[in-house]
Amino acid sequence: MKKILVILLVAFILIQFFRIDKNNPAPTPQMDFLQIKNTPENIATLMKNGCYDCHSNESKYPWYSNVQPLAWFLKNHIDEGRKELNFSTFAVYSKKKQAHKLDEASEMLEKNEMPLDSYVIGHPEAKFTDAEKAELIHYFKTMAQETRLMNDLPTEVEKSEFKIQ
Repeated sequence: MKKILVILLVAFILIQFFRIDKNNPAPTPQMDFLQIKNTPENIATLMKNGCYDCHSNESKYPWYSNVQPLAWFLKNHIDEGRKELNFSTFAVYSKKKQAHKLDEASEMLEKNEMPLDSYVIGHPEAKFTDAEKAELIHYFKTMAQETRLMNDLPTEVEKSEFKIQ
């Protein structure tokens, strides 16, 4: 039993040398969701508290990001979150994809799948009240609908212009 504990301790010490990359990509305000959608401050605060650590290029790395294997778990969540939805590069998505991502975001909130329970444990500010969650869901749905309307408008104008000629 003592040998096993020594081996585990040595392994734990050794894995501390395998650090995660904590560098965030350079900020691009002109591509950021909060900027391009002129997000109200109260909604922006909710998003920064509950979404942006994993779904943007503005991740903050807490103290436990220096402890392996916790840091690996954290980095995986950030990488997966950015891959699924990155608010920092939201403008690069097509309008159709933007609307879809916002629909998915509201759905994940409605199903209590986001923010992740494991995230909320270390970030109590990310635990939304029912009213905050409803406000965020409403905002995402409204932005999705507005985005769809913006996408459809040129098509409808082109169709009406075609009929006139």
